[in-house]
Amino acid sequence: MDIDSATGSTAGSPAGGTANGPAGGTADGTANSSPVRLEPWSDGDAGLLRAVNAPELMAHLGGPESEEQLVARQRRYVELTADAARPGGMFRIVLLPEEVAAGSIGFWETSFEGEPVYETGWTVLPGFQGRGVATAATRAVVERARAEDRFGALLAFPSTDNGPSNAVCRKAGFRLLGERDFEYPPGRPMRCNAWRLDLADTASPDLATRPGA
Repeated sequence: MDIDSATGSTAGSPAGGTANGPAGGTADGTANSSPVRLEPWSDGDAGLLRAVNAPELMAHLGGPESEEQLVARQRRYVELTADAARPGGMFRIVLLPEEVAAGSIGFWETSFEGEPVYETGWTVLPGFQGRGVATAATRAVVERARAEDRFGALLAFPSTDNGPSNAVCRKAGFRLLGERDFEYPPGRPMRCNAWRLDLADTASPDLATRPGA
């Protein structure tokens, strides 16, 4: 797992990539009947990046990053979003109809057990948790990865003790492969659940959104 970060408190802040391709339902990037819209990460999202760096949101990822690390991460997000040659993308999650930023999500290229795949991670701000935001955003990322069509699977690696993020994986249609050991940050052991969604399988998961998503 190439964790420039993993799935954290309702998730993590991933390595990023491009922000090209449809989100899944409409030309403007809004998934049909979805309570969220995904918008490409930009220079203006540095404040959102700092907001999702809060201690309670980074508890499963080794704690908040330093200001220097955040500046470097923001630069990576912006650069990779502008690079159409790179798979995946990094996005802010916009809650509808309020039109407010509720968190971040992305998907990017990694390798899992020798297979090139996409990986995803997300973070939802505390004031928006429990409203189905993470599940809706993850479903939108699934459709983006499916439309981009570079790899056959999308994986997520929430910590085994991160109940909300594991629930999002289940509700978004991922299949649990089992537990894996990783290090994130480097030098910090992390026990994760490996979840896989095969992008060729277009069967829709249960669309009913339950509390805590």
